[in-house]
Amino acid sequence: MAKGNNYGLRTRDMGKAGQFAANAAAREGSMAYASAAAVGDRWQAFADYAKGEGVRRLEGVTGQLVASYAQDIAARVRAEELSPAYGQNLVSAVNTVMTLATRGAWTSVSPTRDGGIAARVNVRTEAPGGLDRATVASVADQLRGGGNAHGAAVVELARDFGLRGKEASLLDAGRALQEGQERGAVTISAGTKGGRVREVPITHPGQLATLARAAAVQGQARSLVPAAQTWAQWRAGGLREAREALQGQGIGRLHDLRAAYAVDRYRQETGHLPRMMGGQASRTADRAARLVVAHELGHSRIAITVSYLGSMR
Repeated sequence: MAKGNNYGLRTRDMGKAGQFAANAAAREGSMAYASAAAVGDRWQAFADYAKGEGVRRLEGVTGQLVASYAQDIAARVRAEELSPAYGQNLVSAVNTVMTLATRGAWTSVSPTRDGGIAARVNVRTEAPGGLDRATVASVADQLRGGGNAHGAAVVELARDFGLRGKEASLLDAGRALQEGQERGAVTISAGTKGGRVREVPITHPGQLATLARAAAVQGQARSLVPAAQTWAQWRAGGLREAREALQGQGIGRLHDLRAAYAVDRYRQETGHLPRMMGGQASRTADRAARLVVAHELGHSRIAITVSYLGSMR
């Protein structure tokens, strides 16, 4: 096969080469056409990553490169930008293409073992960090004092609205403030998983105050990502700094702030703390509250709430 030419797949474009390999497998009957299309789409994400690392041919793809890609995906899973299942599928697509292209000579990279992508939803067993609003306020003040007012706003939005880091960063806080004042709810659409639009209700005055501070920081911009930065630059800079500030106060990650929001809403809906914290809500009330919480956090399945509220009754 032609060395340096994507294992003879008749294209110099690395992204197209992966799709060609998957299509050939479908024609041979070893892969469904729908699967080939999905593999091709997921492979393109890796091809883009590889080009950013200076690799433009399949011959240059190594296990180390794919492991680094998997670790980058794992970071996005932890930030709740991707689901664990989709993260694993992205890595599996790379293994599939490379196995096809090398005719079985490829040594697969494990999404979980080599990449650190979570294998399943973990059931929370203790109260989340960030329940104490004074601690969260201290982190926000620390960030503002250090010149990262945007990061402070993201932290407060995650705690008061249950937003993911990307959702909070891309929120048009000025528009959200106006909507919250007029409608008593805020629409979350930018940066959501799967493009799922949802509403988060205003249930206490502190939420409007949080939006007002965020809007002041945002100014004339369209979101909380600084105007001179791309999303990737912000994620690796100011947003990472915000996460590290949380860790310095014993709050593991932004997910813990979402979990704290979930606990608050569960208590508002049931009048009880979650079972993991000693609450005794009825099974019916527990399920109803979890349905509300799942929707407000941007999930389509009630089962996912175990990572925020602990096991169900």
